[in-house]
Amino acid sequence: MDYLKLQGLQSVSGNIKISGAKNAALPLMAMSILAKNNIKISNLPNVADINTLLTLLTNLGAECKKDLNSVEINTSNIKEIIATYDIVKTMRASILVLGPALARFRHCEVSLPGGCAIGQRPVDLHLKALEQMGATIEIKSGYIDAKAPDGLKGCEIVFDKITVTGTANIVMAAALANGVTTIVNAAREPEVVQLCEILNQSGVKIDGIGTAVIKVHGNNGELVDMIDFSVIPDRIEAGTYLCAGAILNQELTITNTEPKHLDAVLSKFEEMGFIIQTTDSTITIKPTSSIKPVRITTQEYPAFPTDMQAQFLALATQADGVSIIEERLFENRFMHVSELQRMGADITLNGHTATINGRSKLSGTDVMATDLRASSALILAALVADGETNVHRIYHLDRGYESLETKLENVGVNIKRLKE
Repeated sequence: MDYLKLQGLQSVSGNIKISGAKNAALPLMAMSILAKNNIKISNLPNVADINTLLTLLTNLGAECKKDLNSVEINTSNIKEIIATYDIVKTMRASILVLGPALARFRHCEVSLPGGCAIGQRPVDLHLKALEQMGATIEIKSGYIDAKAPDGLKGCEIVFDKITVTGTANIVMAAALANGVTTIVNAAREPEVVQLCEILNQSGVKIDGIGTAVIKVHGNNGELVDMIDFSVIPDRIEAGTYLCAGAILNQELTITNTEPKHLDAVLSKFEEMGFIIQTTDSTITIKPTSSIKPVRITTQEYPAFPTDMQAQFLALATQADGVSIIEERLFENRFMHVSELQRMGADITLNGHTATINGRSKLSGTDVMATDLRASSALILAALVADGETNVHRIYHLDRGYESLETKLENVGVNIKRLKE
């Protein structure tokens, strides 16, 4: 098993190129099930979750030809969808094949998903919506057995709470449904927007893209002539590397990014005193004379993202004063706190709220990653820790960050990947 060894108190300079967004690429790859043609996806991040979904598609009968950062997918030879536990257990996003598979084949079996242990992320909303569209769904031996022998029917779906994968799943299902499907309380994340835009450009009419009410005009089972496309930049990776510059209080530039996707994050950096400079595709963070404390509440896009909470919590340990971070989306997403405390962070938890007393002098030690974003928080803390830090169980990290140690090495960080 791999781990990362970091020497703290390093200087950084230069720029880091941001990879394609994992959370955009996964639904876009699942969307290939709706295509009648061979499609090419570019700017694909080379991370574990992408390879897991490619394995799933290949096992189902798709032809997948992958280069380092692109893939060609042809799903015309898939005859049925049975997504087994062996694949699905490692990645919750496997549930994204449910909507398009049911719409195309009118029957599919998908194992209940696994993935990060950051709290309940039930698929009830997906299943309820598909039932409203005419599907019959049974849970049998850990599998979702979904049938729609007469095809899916357009209807109005009101999500009780905003769900990113739920919105993506139902948009894909609705693309082949008979009639118009209206999704109320839809997710507005850039990753959902890109999915809708690609389908729209491929001939599936979608109204309200980027709003909370999306209308998908289904084409009654006719497969889609899909365009080739490039995955949007990863806004969470971008935010993470900006946190690296921030926690060291040094200038750092990220390239191949989309600043408008990070408005809520950039505003928090500015509240903390950092100067942010942007172009159409770059963001530069500049140091401040004093890192100010901050108050953050995680919410759905366009508010502050839960996937940046752990990184800002690490950053807040270096602020001059008391910061408050409230996690409203997942109930177990403070598991990195105990590891940061071992490094010397002064953090108090009360339910869904973390109080961070800065500025803490952190010391290097052995720490263990508990989920994907917690991994990056520990690496950020290691950058300012006195001495050597070993971050273990980085298979979590490899699910979502492409070549992290190489990118950090290139800007001056002393970091090495080693074997246990």
